[in-house]
Amino acid sequence: MGDWRSFLGMVSVMFSYVGLMIVSKAAIDNGMSIYILNLYAAALSAIILFPISSFFHSSPSLPLTFSILCRFFLLGVIGFVCHITRYVGIEYSSPNLGMAMLNLLPACTFILAVIFRMEKLDWRAASTQAKSAGTVVSIAGAFIVTFYKGPALIKATQHLSLSGSTQISWILGGVSFAAESLAMSLFYIVQAAIVKKYPRLLTVLSYYFLFLTLLSLATCLVIERDPSAWILRPDIGLVAVVFVAIIGTIFRVGMTAWCLKRTGPLYVSLFKPAGIVISVAMEVLFLGDSFYLGSLVGAVIIVSGFSGVMWGKAREAEMEKELIAGGLESGTKRTPLLQDMVQGHTSTT
Repeated sequence: MGDWRSFLGMVSVMFSYVGLMIVSKAAIDNGMSIYILNLYAAALSAIILFPISSFFHSSPSLPLTFSILCRFFLLGVIGFVCHITRYVGIEYSSPNLGMAMLNLLPACTFILAVIFRMEKLDWRAASTQAKSAGTVVSIAGAFIVTFYKGPALIKATQHLSLSGSTQISWILGGVSFAAESLAMSLFYIVQAAIVKKYPRLLTVLSYYFLFLTLLSLATCLVIERDPSAWILRPDIGLVAVVFVAIIGTIFRVGMTAWCLKRTGPLYVSLFKPAGIVISVAMEVLFLGDSFYLGSLVGAVIIVSGFSGVMWGKAREAEMEKELIAGGLESGTKRTPLLQDMVQGHTSTT
C-alpha cells in the first residue's frame, strides 16, 4: 500500500491531468486550434524528452532497427487519435465529462483483450463475471453521461463556450471521449508490447512524441491554411502548450512511474475516480461552467463498473499468486493485462 508521499504524488497526478483539460479548454474557447495546440505541445515534449532520455540511457543503446521504428510510428498514430479525440471532446463538452469517461479504460481494455484473444473467458470464475458485469455497467454509465444531461446541479457563473451549450455538442463530446478511451486502451496494449521488446521507456516516449509531432505537422499543413492560426501569442494558448507539455505530460509521466514503483498498479488506478471530483471543482471554479445531473448519475455508474472490473483483475492477480505459492502454475505465466494497461499510464496520452 502507499504512504503519504505516494498519496500526494497520485493526487498531484490527477490534478495535473485535470489541469491539462481545464487549460486546454480555456485555450480552445479562446480560439486556439486543437491541431495547433496538439502540434506545439507534442513538439515541446519531444524537445524536452530527448535530452532526458540521452542522460538516463547514457550506456550503449539498444539498436534502433527499422522494425522498432515502425512500432514507434504505430504508437504515434494511435496516440494522435487519442489526442485529437480528447481535444474534440474538450471543445464540444467539458473536462468533467472527459474525466468520467476516463474510467472506461479498464472496460475498454477488457473488451480489446477479448477481441484480440489475449484473455480467456471462464464464466464460472468470479473474476470473469465481475469484469464482464463491470464492463456492461461502465458502458451503461457512458450512455447516460453522454445522452442525458438533465438539470444543472451547479449553475454556470459565466459562459465561456457556446460549443458545449447544445445537446448535440454534448453528445459529440461524449462520443469523442469514448473513442479516446478505446484508442487509449489500444495505446497501452501496444506500448506494453513495445516496451517488452525495447525496454527503455524514455526512448520509446521520445520517439513517440517525435512521430506524433510529424503527424500533427502534416495534419496542420492540410487543415490550418490560415497563417495567423500558427502564431503562438503570449496568452492562454502559450500557457496551454507549456502546461500540457511539462505538467500534463512530463511531470505526470515521471510522478506516475515513481508511484507505480512504490505502490504497484492497483493503488495507482484507484485514484481515477477522484479525478471526477477534482475536475468538477476546478471546472466550476476556473471555467464557471455548470454541473449537470446526468454527469453525476453517469459518473457514479461508470465508477461502479470501473470498480467491478478492477475487483475482477485484482482477484485474478491474487489467484495467480496463490498458484505460484502452491507450485501449481505452468511455466507460461503472463502478466495480467490490467498491469500492462496501468503501467501504460506512465505514457503520455
